[in-house]
Amino acid sequence: MKPSDLSGGMKKRVSLARSLATNPKYILYDEPTTGLDPVMSDQIDDLIKDLSDKLKVTSIVVTHDIYSVYDVAKNVAMMHEGKIYFEGTPTQLQNSQDKLIRDFLNRTDKTI
Repeated sequence: MKPSDLSGGMKKRVSLARSLATNPKYILYDEPTTGLDPVMSDQIDDLIKDLSDKLKVTSIVVTHDIYSVYDVAKNVAMMHEGKIYFEGTPTQLQNSQDKLIRDFLNRTDKTI
């Protein structure tokens, strides 16, 4: 099987497996759920949580996927204009009354 034959989710899992071979203390995920359907996104989120718990590895997830933030994160840092604008828990982020944060979160909460 060639790498081009793998699905997006499978490619992400293969890449992760290769990085785990070095027994890292930290794993940086760059937009791990981008381009995936919701079911596969949930599986990737579960995998990140399982690895963090079982291997005692610190996971740093860079994402715009607010649903993954709520599912995976224990702590959140939101950047704006190249600086950390917010730091806290997902609940604190969700409950923030700051206009910039509210605008960002409301953009992900649209209903049709």
